[in-house]
Amino acid sequence: MSLADRLAQARLERTDFGERPRVSGSLPDPPSGPARIRRRPAPAADPFADLRRTVHQTLLEGLGPQLYDSRLSQTELEQRVHQTLQEVLQTGQTPLTVADRARIAQEIADDILGYGPLEPYLRDEEITEIMVNGPGQIYVERQGRIHPADGRFADEAHLRRTIDKIVGRVGRRVDEASPMVDARLPDGSRVNAIIPPLAVDGSLLTIRKFATEPFAVADLIELGTLSPAVAEVLAGCVRGRLNILVSGGTGAGKTTTLNVLSGFIPADERVVTVEDAAELQLHQEHVLRLESRPPNIEGRGEISIRQLVRNALRMRPDRIIVGEIRDAAALDMLQAMNVGHDGSICTVHANSPRDVLSRVETMVLMAGMDLPVKAIREQVSSALDLIVQQARFPDGSRRITAVTEVLGMEGDVITLQDVFAFDYAGGQLRWTGLRPAFLQKLARGGVPIDLRAFGSYPRPGR
Repeated sequence: MSLADRLAQARLERTDFGERPRVSGSLPDPPSGPARIRRRPAPAADPFADLRRTVHQTLLEGLGPQLYDSRLSQTELEQRVHQTLQEVLQTGQTPLTVADRARIAQEIADDILGYGPLEPYLRDEEITEIMVNGPGQIYVERQGRIHPADGRFADEAHLRRTIDKIVGRVGRRVDEASPMVDARLPDGSRVNAIIPPLAVDGSLLTIRKFATEPFAVADLIELGTLSPAVAEVLAGCVRGRLNILVSGGTGAGKTTTLNVLSGFIPADERVVTVEDAAELQLHQEHVLRLESRPPNIEGRGEISIRQLVRNALRMRPDRIIVGEIRDAAALDMLQAMNVGHDGSICTVHANSPRDVLSRVETMVLMAGMDLPVKAIREQVSSALDLIVQQARFPDGSRRITAVTEVLGMEGDVITLQDVFAFDYAGGQLRWTGLRPAFLQKLARGGVPIDLRAFGSYPRPGR
């Protein structure tokens, strides 16, 4: 086993450190009963905490500006850090076993080169979400289920340094003036942090990891998110330039589905993406990525999603993809869809296709325009073609539960028609048997779809 592998293994077997142990009898036991406040147990003391701090400081003093030397590759920097670590540890007076030495070296290297206690979980490909609930508690999500993790931060200051390192690399900040922040890691993983005084029990950090290799449509079929028939129909809808909204709750897999749908966009089209934190992973060559910006410490310089959508219209896009619509940007997006920018794809938080319409209507009203509700609904019905509804099931799986067509207006109500609906008895997404109206639009665009691609549907009495 190589040194790197031994260090990584030792890192996962670490004994976590934290506050000093409470001296027995130094404080009275808390009262029992309903009035008792339940607090998180203090992490066990680490006998090497002082040594770690000393080695860490000595290493920083020894390497100095080399840590920020742009001429050094990441591999060279890692080699120098590990080499200096071993030299510093060997000169220390504290007796260490080989395992302890490797563990301390890996922890300090993770702090300097990465994100400290989070590094093992960032390297673990099975983990999809990392949730830090204060310095002494970390949870991770594996296969849709949440599990407590062994790692923890030394104290609140340690956690804050890690948060500052993450958000600082993408030009964001988090402090008392701006205690909430959305950011991303270099690989596109989504990061949200909130610090005291808003977070009562310590800073909170949530990382939504993205796979190193983005999911392909075959992966979603294998996971049961959609069926081959639905995949073929959706591919035709994207190539035929239908406007699609991917809807679902938090963690339902909307962004993953959006990534897969974007893979059906022809390679010769110019695509502009607009996001709060750039995380989409499109494989086309002609992709322009725009990212919003929060206000600076003086409250100036904010660039919103709405401003970026307006600017995208001036960039001669063939397609506009908005990572998530959550505010007045919905109005600009609808106008873009209605003035010739067909084939746009967006996501929105909603629990059903009918709720999508209400959400979009509400967000348009947030723009402050004095528009009658009927005018807004006419805009929505003429702009949207298809709603792809997705949900997260109790077993942790993520599935498309409906593919719904927006037909138009009947009086003051927008008419919807389910093309595919989830059969909960059979546990699969099935064609409803209705002929979708978008087939004519696809045929006019040179993307005909045979009804046989829709598969079978449940007949009466079955």
